[in-house]
Amino acid sequence: MALRRCTKYLCGKFRVCYPVIPSRTLCSGGLSTVNAELTEDKPIFPGAQSQWTERLELIHPHSYSRFPVYRVMDRQGRVLSPSEEPQLEKDLVEKMYRTMILLNSMDTILYESQRQGRISFYMTTFGEEAALIGSAAALDDKDLVYAQYRETGVLMWRGFTVDQCIDQCFGNAEDEGKGRQMPIHYGSKSHNFVTISSPLTTQLPQAVGSAYAYKLAKNGQCVVTYFGEGAASEGDAHAAFNFAGTLNCPAIFFCRNNGYAISTPTHEQYGGDGIAGHGPGYGITTIRVDGNDIFAVYNATKTAREFSVKENRPVLIEAMTYRLGHHSTSDDSSAYRSMEEVKKWDSLDSPISRLRQYLENKGWWDNSEERSWRDETKKIVVKALARAEKVLKPDWKEMFHDVYYDMPDQLRKQMKYMEDHVERYKDKYPVNNYKNSSS
Repeated sequence: MALRRCTKYLCGKFRVCYPVIPSRTLCSGGLSTVNAELTEDKPIFPGAQSQWTERLELIHPHSYSRFPVYRVMDRQGRVLSPSEEPQLEKDLVEKMYRTMILLNSMDTILYESQRQGRISFYMTTFGEEAALIGSAAALDDKDLVYAQYRETGVLMWRGFTVDQCIDQCFGNAEDEGKGRQMPIHYGSKSHNFVTISSPLTTQLPQAVGSAYAYKLAKNGQCVVTYFGEGAASEGDAHAAFNFAGTLNCPAIFFCRNNGYAISTPTHEQYGGDGIAGHGPGYGITTIRVDGNDIFAVYNATKTAREFSVKENRPVLIEAMTYRLGHHSTSDDSSAYRSMEEVKKWDSLDSPISRLRQYLENKGWWDNSEERSWRDETKKIVVKALARAEKVLKPDWKEMFHDVYYDMPDQLRKQMKYMEDHVERYKDKYPVNNYKNSSS
């Protein structure tokens, strides 16, 4: 026997605790419960909750029912069950659609600008607009977002402007990140959007840590982290799932299952029931949703958030969608899938077309408004692109700042060495392209 604080039954008092069962230390206050369990003929192993069987049977992956895909609308934008329609106001639904079109226009123009050599890199969100905008609309703007790299629509929904996006892609002096990140690696403290990092899946365990801090702070907010189905193959994903399931914290895992992890199709990525299949194994409440149905995504995310915040429990959302574009400007998807496949998906199940048909069925949108807004979005993006291209690059000395709270002498010496070097060979460097480069 040993004197210790009871943790199993949260009595919070010091008392004699009895090691009744190996690996399970129980206080005297819970002893009667354990004795009751011992008298019943059922497994009481601390590692699992189950029942006995005298039938030897291998449990195969396909012996379980597969997760269904929750939807609200069919592919023609018709609501299938009136009780599932979120009954959103016209202005909100129209904002959703307008944001999807704006995002689509920016993706088109910036992708082409990369091909012209005006920016170094870009990734589009073609085909996944509903998953992004639908989930963003259901969250509280104070909820913390850890994104992967295809969540521009989430940040845009929160008020991050086209100008801010393009400034970041150019890495100019107006970029909040001071030109230190490669394009589309956005971040904004004022929008509760953690800066994106390139290494795949690192954001998942970080998000769980933040969610645990939110739980301790009891601030009524949750943390949502986005990732693709390919990222779920990384070890960081499984560590994050396990931490979230055992720490019981308000974290929402939002998986965009778009069919391809760069050049790897899903059938080569996993052998089980998608990413939703991971949820129950880690003790995580799970839902699979039609990621091309903006209302289904909205309902699923809204319900997940309410549950996560109220119960301090994690939720896994798997949004089934399709990546219409290349993985990035460094990828040519025709090498691993046919263009006929892409065209078929675009014509069969476009999230933008589906929402447009819903709006038209409601009498909230017509061809005139469609043409007008598409023309307007192109003008917005082209104007922002032309402006950002003329803005100087940040002072090159910025690379030495914000590394340490107080710059150490060694770093000061390095900065001074480079300053002397650039001054000496300024005719060899484009110093006039940099802000305050002569100071």
